[in-house]
Amino acid sequence: MVNKLNKSFYNTVLSQTFTPCGNYLVVGDIYGTISVFHLSKLTNQGSSITKEDQLPKNTFTIKEDVQINSLLTTKSFLVVGTVGEILGYAWKNVKTSKKPSCSWSIEIPNSKDSFDKPDVNCLVLENENNLLFAACGDNNVYIFNIETRKEVRSLRGHKNYIHCINFFNNKLVSGGEDGLVLLWDVRGGPPVSRIEPHTRDKVARGELGPWIGGVGINDDWLLCGGGPRLSLWHLRSLNVSTVFPIDDKGIHVAEIYQDRIFAGGRSSLFYQMSFNGDIITEIPTSPVTSYSAVHQEEPFQTLCIAGSSPKIDVCSNFIYKNLQLSLY
Repeated sequence: MVNKLNKSFYNTVLSQTFTPCGNYLVVGDIYGTISVFHLSKLTNQGSSITKEDQLPKNTFTIKEDVQINSLLTTKSFLVVGTVGEILGYAWKNVKTSKKPSCSWSIEIPNSKDSFDKPDVNCLVLENENNLLFAACGDNNVYIFNIETRKEVRSLRGHKNYIHCINFFNNKLVSGGEDGLVLLWDVRGGPPVSRIEPHTRDKVARGELGPWIGGVGINDDWLLCGGGPRLSLWHLRSLNVSTVFPIDDKGIHVAEIYQDRIFAGGRSSLFYQMSFNGDIITEIPTSPVTSYSAVHQEEPFQTLCIAGSSPKIDVCSNFIYKNLQLSLY
């Protein structure tokens, strides 16, 4: 058991999400605790924010010292990815209850030759068909119907655990510890295509290893980074278009957002860049390593960055940090 003093200094936030209304930020840490912050209240207070305002309005523990790897928002539930299972909590309980009951759970299928429960490292929701994608530590991506909680199919092709997934127009991209980036048609079948960034001289960083920590995708482009440098690849040719000129020791956050690239990882900065590699903003971060970044445009514009720190950086205009939240 880790004492509270150690938690205050050494806690890590692996996952974040907003409530459906967008007024609250929900974060999950490595000790199994969910913390809820009242963001809309803070953005309306301006310069009169107190230290107490920056603390969570509610906290509860899913399970002692079981890390919360991923969080996802649906209209009715907070979806939590932990070790070996996915849990659903009703939003009204998340905001106020100190011991909310779990509304439903999905157990990740156990490999016949393994007694270890796999981490649920990343969750993505496809609303149109109610599909929940779960990237797991047993090298597989599982697809569940979120209404019935039944497994639809699994995507198998990685040789080591999967760190990240992203979805766009029936295409799913996954990146793993094995250095593979696989592109899937979620309607079934083997990977449509694959790249191994660590085999390309212009992006390889042998001293950091082959692992992929963040992926993004749209109709034309694939974004990936980890041990290899953050790079943008043309989907049709699978050739590298841009290698981003940022100073990092590993990428954990990579996202294509409109005409911009968001990226962070083991670095003192969180980056916003153009597709051709021009740096738009460099935001100093509280964590030594950023593991999670979430953003929204409505009901107010905000970007929240979290990682190896009990502090969470909030940027109300995506450009510069103007608020800091704290777990303790």
